[in-house]
Amino acid sequence: MTFVEFCDASRVVLVAGKGGVGKTTVGVALADAAARAGRNVLLLELEGHSDAGRTFGVETLVYESTALPLDPDAADRPGHIDGRHLAPDDALLDYLGGHGLLATAGRLLTTGAIEVITTAAPGIRDLLALGKVRSLADEGVADLIVVDAPASGHARSFLNAPAHLAATAASGPVRQQADAALEFLADPSSIRVMLVTLPEETPVNETIETAFALDDDVGVALGPIVVNAVVRPPDGLAEALARADHTDARVGAVAAHLERSHEQRAQIQRLSGETGLPIVELSRRSTVMLDAADRRALGEQLAHGLGGPAA
Repeated sequence: MTFVEFCDASRVVLVAGKGGVGKTTVGVALADAAARAGRNVLLLELEGHSDAGRTFGVETLVYESTALPLDPDAADRPGHIDGRHLAPDDALLDYLGGHGLLATAGRLLTTGAIEVITTAAPGIRDLLALGKVRSLADEGVADLIVVDAPASGHARSFLNAPAHLAATAASGPVRQQADAALEFLADPSSIRVMLVTLPEETPVNETIETAFALDDDVGVALGPIVVNAVVRPPDGLAEALARADHTDARVGAVAAHLERSHEQRAQIQRLSGETGLPIVELSRRSTVMLDAADRRALGEQLAHGLGGPAA
């Protein structure tokens, strides 16, 4: 599969992972690479606050689509990226408004009754947010929708919401929404999940658990797992260390660097062996916040790992 074929395989790629593993970074890199490959992309953050917009110079993404500026070296690329923030309450109000209940939606918002409704029907927020993602895909607002999902624990409950509500609602609009969402999740051409992790024991453990839970409980297709912040020692480093003076403190630091790489490699192999999923590795970066050059470099790494160059 080439990278372009990966982009075209599903209308939605939902990027999920434990907090702090760099899932937003991976979502941004995927959106950037897809746009460079000629695809129009919607980068959608689902809840809370992420730095997805900031990497494009936009402080905060809002409910309405915002065109994300292209860096100068890519101004002539055929694709583009829009960014959007989708809070669950926005999805609920949007649903009510779309069913002729706009005035009711306004009263719910001003009186705080939304909390009462969503507490009485756990999962309704997640179901309607997922329904909005499905609606955007059906509307063809972009060639590819990249979703910056909640952290993996919430991502599991988010994707489990349709099954839970389908089991508790015998009929009516909630059941209809749940059934539509289940059909959406079961179709790999509609959506697949890309898990992100670090090459460390605890994140790898959680990723393995999440992969099995999503496969068994949700039935959603899983894409390759992205392993972020991988240390890549130069070729020949081990041989050079064998000849070096180990009383030199600098040699000790290099040896520690090589040992860390070996430990990471063991975790990556365990992840691959236990999940059976393809692994894509992204190199460790020296900065936390992406700039345009970082975004392009990571996008190119990701595109190569997923099948080939982005452009």
